[in-house]
Amino acid sequence: MMETERLVLHPPDPLDLPLRAVELGCTGRWELLNVPGAPDSTLPHGLPPCAPDLQKEAEQLFLSSPAWLPLHGVEHSARKWQRKMDPWSLLATLGAPVPSDLQAQRHPTTGQILGYKEVLLENTNLSSTTSLSLRRPPGPISQSLWGNPTQYPFWPGGMDEPTITDLNTREEAEEEIDFEKDLLTVPPGFKKGVDFAPKDHPAPAAGLLSLSRLLEPLDLGGGDEDASEAVGQPGGSRQDTVSASPGSVPLARASSLEDLVLKEASTAVAPPEPPKPPPQEQWAIPVDVTSPVGDFYRLIPQPAFQWPFEPDVFQKQAILHLERHDSVFVAAHTSAGKTVVAEYAIALAQKHMTRTIYTSPIKALSNQKFRDFRNTFGDVGLLTGDVQLHPEASCLIMTTEILRSMLYSGSDVIRDLEWVIFDEVHYINDAERGVVWEEVLIMLPDHVSIILLSATVPNALEFADWIGRLKRRQIYVISTVARPVPLEHYLFTGNSPKTQGELFLLLDSRGAFHTKGYYAAVEAKKERMSKHAQTFGAKQPTHQGGPAQDRGVYLSLLASLRTRAQLPVVVFTFSRGRCDEQASGLTSLDLTTSSEKSEIHLFLQRCLARLRGSDRQLPQVLHMSELLHRGLGVHHSGILPILKEIVEMLFSRGLVKVLFATETFAMGVNMPARTVVFDSMRKHDGSTFRDLLPGEYVQMAGRAGRRGLDPTGTVILLCKGRVPEMADLHRMMMGKPSQLQSQFRLTYTMILNLLRVDALRVEDMMKRSFSEFPSRKDSKAHEQALAELTKKLGALEEPEVTGQLVDLPDYYSWGEELTETRSQIQHRIIESVNGLKSLSAGRVVVVKNQEHHNALGVILQVSSNSTSRVFTALVLCDKPVSEDPQERGPTSPDVPYPDDLVGFKLFLPEGPCDHTVAKLQPGDVAAITTKVLRLNGDKILEDFSKRQQPKFKKDPPSAAVTTAVQELLRLAQAHPTGPPTLDPVNDLQLKDVSVVEGGLRARKLEELIRGAQCVHSPRFPAQYLKLQERMQIQKEMERLRFLLSDQSLLLLPEYHQRVEVLRTLGYVDEAGTVKLAGRVACAMSSHELLLTELMFDNALSALRPEEIAALLSGLVCQSPGDPGDQLPSTLKQGVERVRAVAKRIGEVQAACGLSQTMEEFVGELNFGLVEVVYEWARGMPFSELAGLSGTPEGLVVRCIQRLAEMCRSLRGAARLVGEPVLGAKMETAATLLRRDIVFAASLYTQ
Repeated sequence: MMETERLVLHPPDPLDLPLRAVELGCTGRWELLNVPGAPDSTLPHGLPPCAPDLQKEAEQLFLSSPAWLPLHGVEHSARKWQRKMDPWSLLATLGAPVPSDLQAQRHPTTGQILGYKEVLLENTNLSSTTSLSLRRPPGPISQSLWGNPTQYPFWPGGMDEPTITDLNTREEAEEEIDFEKDLLTVPPGFKKGVDFAPKDHPAPAAGLLSLSRLLEPLDLGGGDEDASEAVGQPGGSRQDTVSASPGSVPLARASSLEDLVLKEASTAVAPPEPPKPPPQEQWAIPVDVTSPVGDFYRLIPQPAFQWPFEPDVFQKQAILHLERHDSVFVAAHTSAGKTVVAEYAIALAQKHMTRTIYTSPIKALSNQKFRDFRNTFGDVGLLTGDVQLHPEASCLIMTTEILRSMLYSGSDVIRDLEWVIFDEVHYINDAERGVVWEEVLIMLPDHVSIILLSATVPNALEFADWIGRLKRRQIYVISTVARPVPLEHYLFTGNSPKTQGELFLLLDSRGAFHTKGYYAAVEAKKERMSKHAQTFGAKQPTHQGGPAQDRGVYLSLLASLRTRAQLPVVVFTFSRGRCDEQASGLTSLDLTTSSEKSEIHLFLQRCLARLRGSDRQLPQVLHMSELLHRGLGVHHSGILPILKEIVEMLFSRGLVKVLFATETFAMGVNMPARTVVFDSMRKHDGSTFRDLLPGEYVQMAGRAGRRGLDPTGTVILLCKGRVPEMADLHRMMMGKPSQLQSQFRLTYTMILNLLRVDALRVEDMMKRSFSEFPSRKDSKAHEQALAELTKKLGALEEPEVTGQLVDLPDYYSWGEELTETRSQIQHRIIESVNGLKSLSAGRVVVVKNQEHHNALGVILQVSSNSTSRVFTALVLCDKPVSEDPQERGPTSPDVPYPDDLVGFKLFLPEGPCDHTVAKLQPGDVAAITTKVLRLNGDKILEDFSKRQQPKFKKDPPSAAVTTAVQELLRLAQAHPTGPPTLDPVNDLQLKDVSVVEGGLRARKLEELIRGAQCVHSPRFPAQYLKLQERMQIQKEMERLRFLLSDQSLLLLPEYHQRVEVLRTLGYVDEAGTVKLAGRVACAMSSHELLLTELMFDNALSALRPEEIAALLSGLVCQSPGDPGDQLPSTLKQGVERVRAVAKRIGEVQAACGLSQTMEEFVGELNFGLVEVVYEWARGMPFSELAGLSGTPEGLVVRCIQRLAEMCRSLRGAARLVGEPVLGAKMETAATLLRRDIVFAASLYTQ
């Protein structure tokens, strides 16, 4: 019955249900409410009409009923608001700049004001958007700290700042042109032009002598302009010439006029003397730290800062130079006390009421220094990517990237700056971030002094010399001689309680290497291996390297160190996973007392109290707490930042006895220990496994030895497997640390920031980089040499190019081009496979180098080294008459005739023929002939080497040598212009376009040379030598001009390519002016092109804030991974769109010639944490994020922190471009990310 009633009942009407549907806006989304009623909408007047209804309504109102619109009434057509009139507002205009000022006149002795004087002011119309001068008025107070991307930076120190007078002079020079002096005779880009100068004094006829030049040495008191030219004073008067001739031109004595003419001719064709180099400028001045500073307190009776200890000698020397406002470079050993120099500079700035900026390479070091300096000075601020504390303080601590941003943005903090302290300067070797140090050093204004703190580096003087030349100020280099706490280096081979005493000294505190200790360690290891083989069999592996064996090694080592009171210890392991494994494996180890456990517990409770409840129960937090209670700690990039700070603080208190850390712990974090242990001497550097470099070893080993507590520091290298080779250990422990090397590279941010300022050029930045320093440091010498060559060229006599000699310049250029073309073809032949095959033993070649000029030789032996191939050949030569090689050569240069240029004009001995065996480089082979001799090269070499001994020096050569020499001499006599050579195209099968075209060009040049008319003139030799000397000087001048020009810059081609990329994408116009997109890119800290393109493509505007944050994580995430299949469709489409934009940028870069391929550019994006960031922005607790990805918690936190910084930079860029909606979304995204444990305040700032 019930079933029948159910079938009969009709379903209720939708309006009868106790629900009501509400449409949310126009997005198509609906929401159900527990209130009965008809469907509704959140719009004020219901659903919006569709387009056809609007069209019908418009037709009905305006076309069908025209009377509906009144002709003259406007009250319904427009609304207006009555404006309140305020005439006084017209008077509130900006005042004109004051043209003058009153200057007080004081008594020179008492300082009493005697009166006032009105002085005119310059630069009264400057502003932060038009000038780089420090005299410009400050910007708005809101922008005084960070500056503004639209503001100009201050003028970099070391560059010549143009004054108002220079600018006015330049403008007048551009406007006023002297049509007699300023007109060019050579068009831009041309090498030759038209000489319009009147020729009043024709050259003497051919074959005639100038009587005035012949009588000039006699000083008869007369002369004309020819005489002045001979003396070398083309612009001097006759009186000047006469008065200068006795002192400048010596009296030439000759028995006849012919001898005098010959002497003059030989002087004219002598090669030009090299110009004297200018005196070396010494910018880097080493300071002697071996002798004590006895008068320190007399020179500084009231120091700005005092310590409870007596400063070392190097610290006193640095303080003396700081008092003189000098810049210093302190390269000291680890734990030597470099911070003392920084502390005195901060105190000195506070005394002078100026400011100091302390830069560090990593954020953790910035936080530590903030705590230390705040406890010492009080007035200290901190600026990092996510923290801004006390920005008004006199000492600001920040990372180097923030200082670079402040310099480019024209921050007004730079005005009051007296010192910039660069800590850990050796971080300039970092491939990714090293360029930031160079940019900051180049951009610092002139009034800022520099303090550089670094570990010991071998090229400290070179680096300081670069900075000194850059800033045009002397840099005082202060280095320490030895460590304050000497180190002892040991090898440990034990792995059980029985062998825990196997500790062998390898390098003592005096730096002596003990081979006896090394061999003892090898013997101990061999003995254990032999016992292992007897027990388990010879085929049993001797080292499995598993956690169990590691546990045995560390338990025995720590037991040995504990008994010898050598704790605390830092164990450096080059893997995050192995750090965690080794710490977790020591479950039975407990190194703390009950009182220490209580102190650790209270400290942990106090530090973790700032976290929310779920964050305190994170597995990593619980595991670390358990380790810390037992005196163990772990420190690497995968650890949460707050836990790393807890470990560091407990370690500095001596409560952490054993710390397992990676290499980052040794970079700047000042946490010395009693002992340092190396788990291995090999590390993975991102591409391959290699041994530690000496600099890396010294940096980590330097953490051993606490000054004032330990007499020596102990460094132990574990030998879990075999003992490393002695040579490798010696190289690692006693080798020189890595030099400071330039990592300068061009970035789009740098280019755009400099292009938007007319007065600064990217070429100037490249010129001043450390990478260009070796080639630019001799620029003064090049300028002086160029001036002397110019003067010498003006004093040379012009060669005659009339009559038969009209084609003399062409003849010279044809000969030079032919020689260069043949050299290029020969170079291609030597590089080819067939060319190398032809250069086998017995091949006759033409040799041309410094010792031999077109001499025939035969190859005896070819080296097997393919990279640097060397040919051993028997070569013809003259029999030496004198031991001095300079007395055997020709005294006058040869004048090449067509037969000499077209052929080779083989060397023929003038007297008795001799031979020699020479090692030939590929470039010494001028030609490969078709002739091959049958000979025994080994016998010839053996005979020649035997006759080099004094005992057999006078022995006659063997028959094999004599036969080869006679055959070579016969070939030379039969073919004076050279035997037939192998044709590169037909014989060697070289089909390269450059080789074929080179051969055709060589044959064309040979025809032109044979048809030259100048060689038939009797004056050809003398005029050719004059032209040759002139052309050689001009060639050297062109080389010097090239070295001084921008064209010699190594990165100039890449700069042009990157500018072309910016021009193609629309960031700069054809004239190089930065457009709106370029100004937006300037505000980005990284990935400037990709972020700007995403913004201008509106790829982010339609997304929600959490989705934007998730997509942008692909730009900052460092751990590669796949986004996964669980992403929402919106995020999947967003990821594809970001990749498409990156692909488009990569294709533009490749099309413009950059070496980075499109795949490499797109491969920089890692979307492995998209889902993690998306869920975090939606509010998921951090404890639940661990299941979404296998990435360590510390890397996730770092990614989210960098992502929040990127969101803030995007917010500023959106406001700059006028996108308030996107700006609000980026602000929301940053707010969603900044919460809980990820952005917990640093313990150092509390």
